[in-house]
Amino acid sequence: MELTLLGTGAPAGLPRPDCPCAACATALGPDARAATSLLVDGVLLLDLTPGAAFAAARAGRSLGGVRQVLLSHPHDGPAVEVPAGLPQPGRVPDGREQALPTGHRVRAVAMDTPGTGYAVTGPDGHRLLYLPPGGAPAGLEEGTPHAEPYHMVLADVVGRPDALARLRAVGAVGPTTDVVAVHIDHDVPPGAELRRRLAAAGATVVPDGTTLVVGAYEDAPHVPRRTLVLGGARSGKSVEAERRLEAFPEVLYVATGGTRGGDTEWAARVATHRERRPGSWRTVETCDLVPLLKDEGPPLLIDCLSLWLTYAMDAVGAWDDAEWANGGERGLRERVRELAAAVRETRRTVVAVSNEVGSGIVPATASGRRYRDELGRLNAAVAGECEQVLLVVAGQAMVLRG
Repeated sequence: MELTLLGTGAPAGLPRPDCPCAACATALGPDARAATSLLVDGVLLLDLTPGAAFAAARAGRSLGGVRQVLLSHPHDGPAVEVPAGLPQPGRVPDGREQALPTGHRVRAVAMDTPGTGYAVTGPDGHRLLYLPPGGAPAGLEEGTPHAEPYHMVLADVVGRPDALARLRAVGAVGPTTDVVAVHIDHDVPPGAELRRRLAAAGATVVPDGTTLVVGAYEDAPHVPRRTLVLGGARSGKSVEAERRLEAFPEVLYVATGGTRGGDTEWAARVATHRERRPGSWRTVETCDLVPLLKDEGPPLLIDCLSLWLTYAMDAVGAWDDAEWANGGERGLRERVRELAAAVRETRRTVVAVSNEVGSGIVPATASGRRYRDELGRLNAAVAGECEQVLLVVAGQAMVLRG
């Protein structure tokens, strides 16, 4: 089954008309995107958008053989002139299946928002799933296995990463499923930053006019199994770490900061973090990281190693010069070695967060300087065991490794 993406953008396109934002200003050339529209084997058109006939011509395709036009958006959208010879657009009722004379079968998938998703099975048996903008399939329950993974999924990965997580949870998206992001809007800068964020979710993005073969496994982005995210205070490092796992189900969030009873400001910080996490994530508060890394299980998000270091330095008496010299330093080094070894040996997907210190003012106290130095050593040890290392500055992630 052959699929041509006549457009890959949001309903308003990218750049949006008259939008002054930086993302729209830089959405040029291959990063400019018409509203998403898909042509399947030249016979099925999913979503009719303005200029679809011209887009098909630019892609070297014709709409002359289209036998069915289906709409996915929650409404019929703006008035679009139907090109001559094209059938009137329609919609398959949720749960129903429609067969085309060409041997294609189209089943309407109910969504959790207004709109219609379409599961298309080609004459060759290959299957694709196309979701409307801002939508995720409804009625997917964890523990209810899907019949088999789709060969290709096209969805609003940026706007609804949880849709991908739900599909993964029930086995509808597997290791060999090609995940292609569509309905691209100006929520994220185009180009390298868009590709980087999608790669973290195991998804790709292609220019308008690209033709893909469903079932011919593409070179999908490799999701790093171990990632270290560094950054200063309020740099956006925790948001970046959470974003890297929001398209995956059953994430275990490991909070190393504890509750700090009576500290209302700390409690407010913790509440803010919890509110933005997906509801399917579980949270455990602990600094005992090595057993978690050794266990099998869902992805871990550890936030953060700098608080783990505070705990470890407390445990060995590192703040007292005499205790530091009399075994405290050796004790801390051993704890760091154990943690780095556990990161090296883990089978789990891990995203760890840590503060990057030492680039500013030298601490005024010996204990402050000791903490700064040990955090630098800890970050270097863990980074050495990670496939990808990021530094977040002013909300912008720079790839240091991977």
